Amino acid sequence: MKKFWKWKNQTVTNQETQEQTLERTLFLNGTIAEESWFDDDVTPKLFRDELFAEKGDITIWINSPGGDCVAAAQIYNMMMEYPGNVTVKIDGIAASAASVIAMAGTKVLVSPVSMLMIHNPMTAAMGDSTEMQKAIAMLDEVKESIINAYEIKTGMSRAKLSHLMDAETWMDAHTAIDMGFADEILTRPAETPVENNAAGPMLFSRAAVTNSLMDKLAAKCRIKKPETPERSVDTLMERLDLIKQHI
Repeated sequence: MKKFWKWKNQTVTNQETQEQTLERTLFLNGTIAEESWFDDDVTPKLFRDELFAEKGDITIWINSPGGDCVAAAQIYNMMMEYPGNVTVKIDGIAASAASVIAMAGTKVLVSPVSMLMIHNPMTAAMGDSTEMQKAIAMLDEVKESIINAYEIKTGMSRAKLSHLMDAETWMDAHTAIDMGFADEILTRPAETPVENNAAGPMLFSRAAVTNSLMDKLAAKCRIKKPETPERSVDTLMERLDLIKQHI
């Protein structure tokens, strides 16, 4: 059975201090639940085991449609209490309960093609009117607890956050950053710029192609002046004496 929860460790050596630090990456993929029936859910117990398996800063990639609110709250609290820096990177979708987990990141980065969605909590209830009222009251309290996480991250008013949840708000990368749910957009590491040559990506520009062609034609058609042979002073004097003899 394929597991959607993966992790890997990577030891990185700081060139200046020659100290080795452990950078870990966790992949939170799939539905969030209290228990996993088919090993394809992310559970608080599994998350805790992997999160606290080692020390050091950690990166958590999220691609999840959400799931159980209580399980998500537990994972959120674990991340908030983790002693190292927690960088959250959303590479697909962080919806519903997964969006709550994302708010626990020390820094939240979103892919240019990712989505973030927030909405009101939902449940299934059965019984008489009293039971229905209890379910409604429970959902109201769950919503308030979710707003707490959004408010801490965004600094937005609780009333506005409540309206956004009522409307089931979907956000692309730029909107998520503008509204404070994320900090930066994921970009390619800027190590060395890729030049426009045969070894790298090719960029087509009509002006660049024309200019390049004209430079090549100018180089081919350039007329070289004949080289004048160098003559010494003695040679010139001999020729001058020869001319005088025939005058």
